[in-house]
Amino acid sequence: MGASGERAQAPALPRAAAEFLAHLQVERRMSAHTLDAYRRDLDALAAWASRRGLDVVALDGEHLRAFVAAEHRRGLSPKSLQRRLSACRSFYAWLVKQGRLAASPAAAIRSPKAPRKLPQVLDPDEAAALVEVPTDAPLGRRDRALLELFYSSGLRLSELCALRWRDLDLDDGLVTVLGKGGKQRSVPVGSYARAALAAWRAESGAAAEAPVFPGRGGGPITPRAVQLRLRLLAQRQGLFKRVHPHLLRHSFASHVLESSGDLRGVQELLGHADIATTQIYTHLDYQHLARVYDAAHPRAKRKSGNE
Repeated sequence: MGASGERAQAPALPRAAAEFLAHLQVERRMSAHTLDAYRRDLDALAAWASRRGLDVVALDGEHLRAFVAAEHRRGLSPKSLQRRLSACRSFYAWLVKQGRLAASPAAAIRSPKAPRKLPQVLDPDEAAALVEVPTDAPLGRRDRALLELFYSSGLRLSELCALRWRDLDLDDGLVTVLGKGGKQRSVPVGSYARAALAAWRAESGAAAEAPVFPGRGGGPITPRAVQLRLRLLAQRQGLFKRVHPHLLRHSFASHVLESSGDLRGVQELLGHADIATTQIYTHLDYQHLARVYDAAHPRAKRKSGNE
């Protein structure tokens, strides 16, 4: 039977897995997108175990290795397998914490290596060209404030959409946001962004409780609306890269790290719980340094041919 047939006969999620997902949703305040990914991964594990007459709580390390091997044969990429294992590790670690297991069967299983995909970034000139949209165009002051704030403070798309004027302190140059897991952080706002935001507020005349970037009906602008607007503005500004909100966050992080060399500081600014997430930007920085070295060092360039 094919994979689609197997999925059609997948059993209901075991009670322990359902309780774990409820814990993630209520106590960890996990986003709907991440929660859906965990649910799909645990669904796959439950379906694999059910076809073999096994209980997911009773699986051992050999069972999990067999599950990963089966998923690999089914065509899952190393990155997807890593995510499957990550969900399993979190699930079994939670069971151990709950006292339902003595040890996690997933703890000793190594993830398959996936090729590292470095995020694309704008160089400083491209970033400046993007954010300096004409303010005399329709919605020009709003667009300028939105772009300047994205690039100045490295906010996530969800954080920017949820922003209200009370969250901004333009005098001190700070913005306070609620990030992943309900964690609050304050991030500096640069002088260009502060000026753009002040001009936009003067034009909009918004109250402190109002969204900084309202959408239709006066509520917060939707993430999809921001994505579409950024794509349009990038085209108008003559940028031919695929511009999206996270590209500005990547560019912010890369440029700050390149100038400061302070990885911990960038971690705090981005609101990453784990510094390993931030370390991707060190690879981007090394790429920049390698280009500088190749261009400047008299013996850096390799000889061509058989010389």
